[in-house]
Amino acid sequence: MPQLQYGQTTIEWQFQPDSQLKRHYVTVERGRPVLLRGPLVSEQEQEALVRRRARWIREKQALVNQPQLADAIVTGSRLRYCGRSYFTEVRHTPELAMPRLRFTASRFIIENPAGSSIQTARLMPVLESFYRDRAQEKLLPRVRHWERETGLKAHGVRIRFFQSRWASCDAYNVLEFHPRVMELPGSVQDYIIVHELCHTLEKNHTKAFWAQVSRHMPNWQKQHEFLERALFGDAV
Repeated sequence: MPQLQYGQTTIEWQFQPDSQLKRHYVTVERGRPVLLRGPLVSEQEQEALVRRRARWIREKQALVNQPQLADAIVTGSRLRYCGRSYFTEVRHTPELAMPRLRFTASRFIIENPAGSSIQTARLMPVLESFYRDRAQEKLLPRVRHWERETGLKAHGVRIRFFQSRWASCDAYNVLEFHPRVMELPGSVQDYIIVHELCHTLEKNHTKAFWAQVSRHMPNWQKQHEFLERALFGDAV
């Protein structure tokens, strides 16, 4: 597997050719080599692309490879929603067949048939369902708002899971958003929406594309930097 040395850090990467992509994207995941995706290039060109993002890669690896906390949610744990982390209460509810999650104005309440703690892996489908429902309820109206504000028009909006991105605009100008967008602050959600709406005019990150983003959201850099610190992939 190819690798390069960046200071004291050795970066290994795996290349995944994808002729449908116009640019190259880097993804950092816990315990795995860096994934580089995009048009077919030589190993020397791959190394140049990885080196260009080496500092970003090193920072993301330091984040994702931190020792994991105990893999259980208990009363007092925190769950994220719309840019804030909320107190979580776990209630032992033996009469239920499956865990159930509710959100009040100030906390998450998890009703769990198995006890007063719940493993993260068991909670995730319930939490993802919550994010998906909230995205349908809150994110789609925000898209309509920004369509009116910008004059740009999507041909449809869907909520779907991606491996390593927050959202996309396909060739037919259908916008798709990962449910986890609902973890992010509202201002960052708005930036993602405007970003994808601008892709209805410019599919690539050209100067014309960024000019469109700046026209509709002059402070976009601040929101973009927030996403740079997130754990999904990044373009190179």
